[in-house]
Amino acid sequence: MNLSLPWLKQDTAPAAPVRGAVAVQRQPATVTETRVAQRAAVWLSLLGVFVAVMLLLADKALAWLDQPVSEVSISGQIRHLDGQALATQLAQEIRAPLLSLDVRHLRDEALANPWIHMAEVRRQWPAAVHVAVAEQVPVARWGDRGLLNHQGDIFWPDLSAGYDYLPKLNGPAHETRAIIAQYHDLSVLFARAGLRLTGLTLESRGAWNLELDNGIQVVVGREQLMPRLRRFLSIYEAELGQVAAQIEQVDIRYTNGVAVRWRTEERQDDAG
Repeated sequence: MNLSLPWLKQDTAPAAPVRGAVAVQRQPATVTETRVAQRAAVWLSLLGVFVAVMLLLADKALAWLDQPVSEVSISGQIRHLDGQALATQLAQEIRAPLLSLDVRHLRDEALANPWIHMAEVRRQWPAAVHVAVAEQVPVARWGDRGLLNHQGDIFWPDLSAGYDYLPKLNGPAHETRAIIAQYHDLSVLFARAGLRLTGLTLESRGAWNLELDNGIQVVVGREQLMPRLRRFLSIYEAELGQVAAQIEQVDIRYTNGVAVRWRTEERQDDAG
């Protein structure tokens, strides 16, 4: 016996198209993926070309920046330095192209010159080095070989040119600024009496000794510096100035007077 169940049957006939509807046909997924891959490949190729061009330009720029140094120039207010000799000396220390140059080493080499107080080394493209220097300003001699700058620093240049026109100072190295200040104050005091102070020494035990432009040495001592010097100037103006050429030394460490040491005839001739 056959049992027919009509509600279980499926209609396999195609549905009739509806008037006014648009049929949509979907593209296979493989076509879209192919186009995306092609675009990515194009962008990657362009990026590779860009990177290659930039690397080439960077190499050329580096080659231009890092050229061998062909010139060394010196600037600054120079009175005692030989600028050409300094440039030649620094050029001999250059052992690398401009970009690779050790400017700190060149600065140290410049500062090794006793006449250079400050130095700044700069690269100048395409192939030069510029060194700006500030020269020492000598204000006094220090002992027999050294000089003092305006800040009280000792430096040791070649004294063959002679700096006898500068006052001669001496004393402990850590007291240079105090000695310069004392020299300035005493110079003003002596100038009022028509005398010029050419030398000042501070001994290790704190005593002061002076030398005047007429060759007279003044032993002052440690105590009562200004009262003693005022008394000396008073006595000098009243009596000693008239026979200054015959005086070698005046010791003013006494309470009520001074002790005078006279020059011998030989020393007077040397002084004259």
